[in-house]
Order: sequence, then C-alpha cells, then structure tokens
Amino acid sequence: MTDATTDTAPPPAPVRVPLVTEPLGVLGSLRAARENVLSIIPEIATRQPMVSGRTGKRWHMVTDPGAIRRMLLENLDNYPKSLVTKNLLRPAIGDSLFIAEGAHWRWQRRTAAPVFSHRNVMNLAPVMSAAAARSADRIADAGPRAVDVAADMVRTTFDVIADVTFSGDGTFDADAVHRGIDAYIAEAGRISLFDILGFPDWVPRPGRLMAGGAVKEMKRVADAAVEARRARGPDGVPDLLDLLLEGEDPETKRRMNTPELRDNLLTFIVAGHETTALTLGWSLYLCAFDQQVQDRARAEARAVLSGDAATGEDVAHLPFIRQIIDEALRLYPPAGMVSRTAMAPDTLCGREIRPGDTVIIPIYALHRHHMLWEAPDTFRPDRFADRKAVPRYAYLPFGDGPRICIGASFALQEAVIILATLLARFRFTPVPGRDPDPVMIITLRPQGGVWLMAEEV
Repeated sequence: MTDATTDTAPPPAPVRVPLVTEPLGVLGSLRAARENVLSIIPEIATRQPMVSGRTGKRWHMVTDPGAIRRMLLENLDNYPKSLVTKNLLRPAIGDSLFIAEGAHWRWQRRTAAPVFSHRNVMNLAPVMSAAAARSADRIADAGPRAVDVAADMVRTTFDVIADVTFSGDGTFDADAVHRGIDAYIAEAGRISLFDILGFPDWVPRPGRLMAGGAVKEMKRVADAAVEARRARGPDGVPDLLDLLLEGEDPETKRRMNTPELRDNLLTFIVAGHETTALTLGWSLYLCAFDQQVQDRARAEARAVLSGDAATGEDVAHLPFIRQIIDEALRLYPPAGMVSRTAMAPDTLCGREIRPGDTVIIPIYALHRHHMLWEAPDTFRPDRFADRKAVPRYAYLPFGDGPRICIGASFALQEAVIILATLLARFRFTPVPGRDPDPVMIITLRPQGGVWLMAEEV
C-alpha cells in the first residue's frame, strides 16, 4: 500500500505564490498588492479562460490564448498599457519604447529594431562571457559559504548592460545609474491606491516624490554620457549607444534626440539587466532544487565549453540549458502581470469589454494554467524540447505581437552564456530553510535572495 501511494504521489513543486480564493475588495486588494501584486490573482484564473470583477473599476483577467492574441495582435491599438503601468514608469523612463503608444511608439521601434539584430547581439557576446567568468570567480572566492546567487546575478547582468550600453566609457557613472534605478523601484514600485482607483497623473504620488532626486541624478549622468559619445564618435565594436546614435527611422529618416536616446537607454538598462538577473537567479534555484536536471545541464555545458566561459557561438549547442531558462521564465516570469486599458467596446471570451475597463493578462497564472500545461506547478525543462509544441499566446515571458520585447534574443543569449558558465564549474545545492519567496512589486523577485551552496566540480 505504501509503495502504491509513493508511486502516485505528485513530485514536490518549487516555491510558488499562494493565489486568492476569496474576493478581496478595494482595501484588501490594495493591502495585498502592496505586499505582492500577484497575490491579488484569483486561483480560479489558473482554471478558467477569463475572470471578471470590480475593485473601484471594472476589471477582467484573461488567460485564454485566443483572447490574448486579440489583445496583443489583432486589436492591439484598443489595448494600450494601463495608466497604472505608465504612472509607475514614466518618471524614470519617459515616453520610451516601453511606454509610448501609436505613431510615437512605431517610429522608435523601427529605429531601434536593427540595434538588436542577430549580428549585433553576437558581436556583444564577448562582454557577456567576460562577465560570466568574473561571476564564477566571485562565487569561487566566496566559498565554501552559502552565496546569494540572486544578488550576484544582478551585479553580473548590470556589468553586461553597462558595458554593452556605454563600452566602459569613462564618462558614464554606472554606480550612480544603478543607485537611481534601485531607489526608484524601491520607493515608486509600491502600487498606489490612487493608481488602483484611476486618479489622473497630475495627482502627486508620495512614493514617487521621494524617488525624484535619484531619478534626476540618473538622467543627468545618462545625458552627459550621450552628449560625450555624440562628440567623440564610435570606437571599436559598436555598442548600443553607438548603434542608437546611428539609427534612423527607415520611413521618416528621423533620429532620436538626446532625451529620447537617454530614455531608451535607461529602458534597456532597467529592463535589460534586472529581468535577466531574475531569470538567472530563478534558474539556479531550480537547478539546485532538481539535482538530476543540474547534472544533465552540467554534462551538456562541459561537453560544449572549451574555455572558462561559454561564448556566443556555444549558445546554439546548449539546448537543454536554454530549456531550463525557458522553464524558469514560465514558472517565474519577470513581468508576472501586465495590464491594459480598453479604449473602445470589444468582446473577449464572449464577454463584453467596455471603454475604460482594465484588462489584465496575469502571465503568472497563464503560465500555470491547468488547461494549457500538464502538472503546471512542477519544474520540467523538457516541456520546451519541442518549442513548436508550446501553444502560442500560452507562453509570454517577453510578450508577443508587434510589442514583443525588442531585447529578447539579447537576454536569452546572455542567460545561456552565464548559466552554462556557472553550471560547468559549480554544483549548486539548497541551503535548508532558506527558500526564496516569489514576490512581485514591479518584477517577480526572489525575496530574501537565492541562497545556495556552490561547490567547485
């Protein structure tokens, strides 16, 4: 009897967010959202195609791939980013690609798209390899004590983005920008009751006022670096700033001015380092959680790597390590929830959408939906062995449609290089009692860090 029970018992699942089973109301939603935005998702959203309600405003959470396709592709202009999203991020990154809508978004996208061509991303791979090797050295030097690998991944990916953005340019104070980003996210990231109730932009938000000084300094540093590079010109392999300075809209021949360049560079820095760091932190946690997966990944890395660090050319030969990253992005998507505001009447899943309704794609719930994924809370990298078998619009770590993340290929290449480098050199094991806690304020972070023992192999 015991053996039979053991055979049918589900495998242990990695850490997850407890979703709500009772309506919260406005103040309950606010309290929950201030602690963890994902905790306002009803558990039923992982089992039904759409859940609707009212919390001050009418809202709908959509997890049906067909309805999501309509929002992100077929009827894109009807679902601009919500006021909450814009209010949170505009003070830091202006009307850059991430926030802009309509024609202002289109010309910026056309101008920036060539920057992230396969060739340009491959040219930047040596920066990623060098940062991966430095991370491995730091982890080795810290041993044999437990290491917060999440913190080291933030440092590693910031090294990469600072270097590929400004090529180690002496005019760019990377630490000042890093401090500005951290201060802004810490103070401004708390969801404001004013945002949930839809108050206009001009009503002051206390948290954002507190972060204003750090943001001003961050922008001043970035402006100075842009102007210095404009005067100096490129030197060696073009970095992101060189490529953006050279970029022009192929339709209008318009080029970005200094504030537009700065806002987009800050967007790439903010979005391009923390999200990749989170993906790597969660990937290492999952590898420590499942030693068989880790052993298989290490064998693959050691068979491919010829030096201390993986290279851009190695990435295509590391499919299982890429699958681990894909599965980490499924279980812990950095952008665990995105919200849109409907501009005109529409119908989703047979339900009426009215102008002004908040329409949310709870990506965390979508990625764990029982109608879309088998054993959705378990860690199974082999789900991604055949990428064509993964239903489109059921897996959205980078969004989809015309607004799919412009830096997705850059982020995936960087993540594979760093994860392969670390797994080839270390065995990671959990620290008992120190499991990370998945908490989303702006991004889905492992609260408390990812503490692992790292043993050289």
